Amino acid sequence: MVTWAEIAGAAPEIASEGRRLIYATGGGKALLATVRGDDLPRIHPITVAIVDERLYAFIITRSPKNLDLELDGRYALHTHQDPAAPSEVAVRGHARLVDEPDERSRVAAGWAFEVDDSYTLFEFSIENALLGARPTADDWPPRYTSWRATES
Repeated sequence: MVTWAEIAGAAPEIASEGRRLIYATGGGKALLATVRGDDLPRIHPITVAIVDERLYAFIITRSPKNLDLELDGRYALHTHQDPAAPSEVAVRGHARLVDEPDERSRVAAGWAFEVDDSYTLFEFSIENALLGARPTADDWPPRYTSWRATES
């Protein structure tokens, strides 16, 4: 698993801006794209959080996105944009189902909403991250910075 901490060490500007954009509206918000086999991609607004320098989301267990993540695991996550300062961060990788009770409890303790058994917890391993910096709507084109995990 490539964690948020690893990105922060290797690409601090992307990690810092990503954290700021995820929490820009208070609770962590982002758009999640999932795929499964040859099916068409899906995109969903979700709540995410960086807990212990790892990226997590509780997903409704009976949802198509949950099944996509369980069966395939590939994802892309994109921050929401502020029209006045439309910087953006996107991360891509594979999700891991978290079934360890202590880890689930630790993550749920500070979650933005009440978590119950109708949610499945996933951790998102980050294999690629992209920052498109636009401090104002007039700043065009975006200044792109990217990071890719190295294979070990």
